[in-house]
Formats: sequence, C-alpha cells, structure tokens
Amino acid sequence: MLSVSDLPTLNAVLNATAAVLLLVGHRMIRQGRVDAHRRLMLSAFATSALFLTSYVIYHAQAGSRPFAGAGVARITYFSILISHVTLAAAILPLAIVTLRRGLRMRYVEHVRLARWTWPIWMYVSVTGVVIYLMLYHWPGELTIAD
Repeated sequence: MLSVSDLPTLNAVLNATAAVLLLVGHRMIRQGRVDAHRRLMLSAFATSALFLTSYVIYHAQAGSRPFAGAGVARITYFSILISHVTLAAAILPLAIVTLRRGLRMRYVEHVRLARWTWPIWMYVSVTGVVIYLMLYHWPGELTIAD
C-alpha cells in the first residue's frame, strides 16, 4: 500500500513513463505504424491522467515542499518550475483535442496540433522528473551560491 509520502516518487515514475511512451509513440508514427502510435499515445495519456490524480491527492494531503537549494541552483529550479507549471496548464486541453482529432481520423488537423502538443507534453513530462530530482534528491548538492 502506498502512503502519501510515496506519491512524489510515483509521480516521477509516471512522468518518466509518459515521456518514454511519447518518445516511442512519436517514433512509431514516423515509421508509419499508426496502430502502435495510437496505443502508445493513449497509454501516455492514461499515464499522465494517473499522474495528475496522484499529484492532486499528494498536494491536497501534504501541501508543497520548499526548495532547499540556493544561488544559481535556486534560479535554475524556479526557471524550470515556472515554465513547467505554465506549460502543464496548457497541455491537458492540447492533449485532449489532439487525441480527439486523431481518434476521429481528422488527421490533417491532428498533425497540425500534434506538432505543438508533442514537444510541450515531452517537456512537461521530462521537467516533472527533473523537478522531483531537484526537490527530493539533489538539494544538498544544490546549495551553491553564485
């Protein structure tokens, strides 16, 4: 059974899994493997939905964790965090519309939007893992003053 304190790690694993699914899904469509692409992208969406559910539960129960780093590390952390949060807010509606267009076989519109959705979704998934590492595993090493 998972406890609330396990959820940040679960969230990082879900983000990393989504990133891998997105990467492989992108490769599959480049190879013309539409069915594999569809399955992988739906799996990425489901994984991201699980992440969002876990994230909300964690923050409702535990609140936020302050960043312990200082100096350049602090500036770097908040730069990543601000861009991550901003793009994370945009990715949910983008992903839903992109998936909907693909599932409805509106491929021209799907591809046009996917060219924006995919890199943003990748960035959000990867930076989610980076934020987790900076908050939970690197704070001791990231106290470098400028």
